[in-house]
Amino acid sequence: MLTDYLQACERGLAPLFAPQPLSAVMTLSRERLVDRPHGDLPRWLAALEALPAGPAECALDQDTLTIGGAGEQDQETVKQALQGLIPWRKGPFAFFGVPVETEWRSDWKWQRVAPHLSPLAGRRILDVGCGSGYHCWRMAAAGASAVVGIDPTILFLVQYLAVRRFAPELPVWFLPLRMEELPAEGGQFDTVFSMGVLYHRRSPLDHLLELKGALCAGGELVLETLVVEGDERTVLMPEDRYAVMRNVFFLPSVAMLTRWLERCGFVDVRCVDESNTTVQEQRSTDWMRFQSLPDFLDPDDHRLTREGYPAPRRAVLVARKP
Repeated sequence: MLTDYLQACERGLAPLFAPQPLSAVMTLSRERLVDRPHGDLPRWLAALEALPAGPAECALDQDTLTIGGAGEQDQETVKQALQGLIPWRKGPFAFFGVPVETEWRSDWKWQRVAPHLSPLAGRRILDVGCGSGYHCWRMAAAGASAVVGIDPTILFLVQYLAVRRFAPELPVWFLPLRMEELPAEGGQFDTVFSMGVLYHRRSPLDHLLELKGALCAGGELVLETLVVEGDERTVLMPEDRYAVMRNVFFLPSVAMLTRWLERCGFVDVRCVDESNTTVQEQRSTDWMRFQSLPDFLDPDDHRLTREGYPAPRRAVLVARKP
């Protein structure tokens, strides 16, 4: 199954990458999926194979990505197969009438971001840290000519394949890679999304330069990240954990983040949204049973994390590569 997917992926990506960089990308992907796979991958693939055969009618231009109709398949069989891919973090989805209530309401983020984008129709798009691929499918539904999602988490790739099983004709591709593993300075994408990644990077400016390198001249960056309130000199670096997460390094103010983008050579930088993350947007569900945002906040004051830092606040900035 994965060998067939990788072959299709290589064909689909051929118009985007020169032969040598494409070969390197596919070799690394093949190592992670076939040669040295994750120990749980056989179990996840068995769950994937337990789903009905595709294709099926898909509605991917709405908040809940809907695959097939209720009553078309045995719902208990579908539910058991999908439960084999728990935890589901980014969504929501519905497969043949079975709702998958994910940890994150990724549709809410899309509602904040989408009104401010250049039209996606015909654009070549890179989604860095794409999770399950929820936003990739929304981009494809908006008419993108090609969408490449990258994320090193193998379970997310299998969740993407659960949708692709029923919509194999759409130009959406998932590579199990980190941003720094893509060919540098490729310049082949019209729009690059980095949502929920920057604060995990030890060197945020390097990440911004990598994103810039992936954009064509005049291309658009969509950056969503954790921020704090303050001026152009304000940035928070947690002493250890932030909201229980160890891998959080820099939370700038919007003014500081704007300066970072401008220092990296971006122009027309604008903040289009800034909002607090609520416990309605990120929470535990039957499809993600581990701790979530309500457990990471001060139980007596949800304006603070358990460590006493300002609670998660996210900003969306849009910028252009000259």
